[in-house]
Amino acid sequence: MKEPLLVIAAGGTGGHMFPAQALAEAMLAKGWRVKLSTDARGARYAGGFPAAVAVNVVGSATFARGGILQKLLVPFRILGGIAAAKWRMLRDRPAVVVGFGGYPAIPAMTAAWALRVPRMIHEQNGVLGRVNQLFAKRVNRIACGTWPTELPSGVKGVHTGNPVRAAVLEHAGSPYIPPGDYPMSILVLGGSQGARVMSDIVPPAIAALPEDLRRRVRVAHQARSEDLQRVTDYYAAELLTADVQTFFDDVPRRMADAQLVISRSGASTVADVSVVGRPAIWVPYAGAIRDEQTANARQTVKAGAAILMTEAEFEVAPLTDKLTALLGNEAGMMTMAQAALDCGVPDATERLVNEVTSLAEGRTN
Repeated sequence: MKEPLLVIAAGGTGGHMFPAQALAEAMLAKGWRVKLSTDARGARYAGGFPAAVAVNVVGSATFARGGILQKLLVPFRILGGIAAAKWRMLRDRPAVVVGFGGYPAIPAMTAAWALRVPRMIHEQNGVLGRVNQLFAKRVNRIACGTWPTELPSGVKGVHTGNPVRAAVLEHAGSPYIPPGDYPMSILVLGGSQGARVMSDIVPPAIAALPEDLRRRVRVAHQARSEDLQRVTDYYAAELLTADVQTFFDDVPRRMADAQLVISRSGASTVADVSVVGRPAIWVPYAGAIRDEQTANARQTVKAGAAILMTEAEFEVAPLTDKLTALLGNEAGMMTMAQAALDCGVPDATERLVNEVTSLAEGRTN
């Protein structure tokens, strides 16, 4: 008798693929077979998946890209992808199909719906993406990475959290050293989009701190390549100790060492900071179509673990004021760190696994 099969349907961005990979690894360890259903673009992002995961490439497309001719072909490509996914499922019926969003997930999720295969979606952000929104009322279960998640009327979700990397789990709940009369670390993360505002505002805001705070601050600042030199030069001219790089390969360690994190509120970053347990200032990306980064920050802000500054509010003087208040409040920062930890879900992968196995067994949870 064959081991049960899990089909994962996911798009080609890290936001979709990382939690999908975490689930794949965990299900393989439980003895399941796992297949990834994606399109040609998504397959290029599947290199991190275990070799035991079979990658099925199906046709899919989006109206958001290409010229008129390509847009006219979109429905036909999707229909072809659905037919291919359906054929595969008839030959090797999955026990469960889990969608992680992105247009490449459409064929497998549609095929699972048509064949009445048990199915679930996982939404990383606090607002459903377009594809997950399409399937929200056509699945048996919705796993929410961010809590609360805005869902359609009448639809309920279960809070699983967003899986975090093993390197983050190594620092889960690291003891927090609050600001004091010693070197203090501020970690600045721009995220993949719109990081320029961090490079424009954070350095002068730190430079304007009262001298007793300013002399103790150490900065680790992740900047875009085009901003790297000017940010480095600015910190040097202000005699501030700063490590400015385009990419930190040890973000979890730096997060654990930090007294404060200043960052975009991408879902995975919020999850990482919460699992480690650090106070944060969130600056949601204003260009996000559904304003999902504001939704991602909501729980930690409400819990008192973080402060939210919109891009309109994110100016030098207001940021200096907030930094002065935070870095001068030892007890308050300890409370924020604990509140962040209370929002963390270090066992998110295990929760996802439980949802998959219970769905396969017909349990309602």
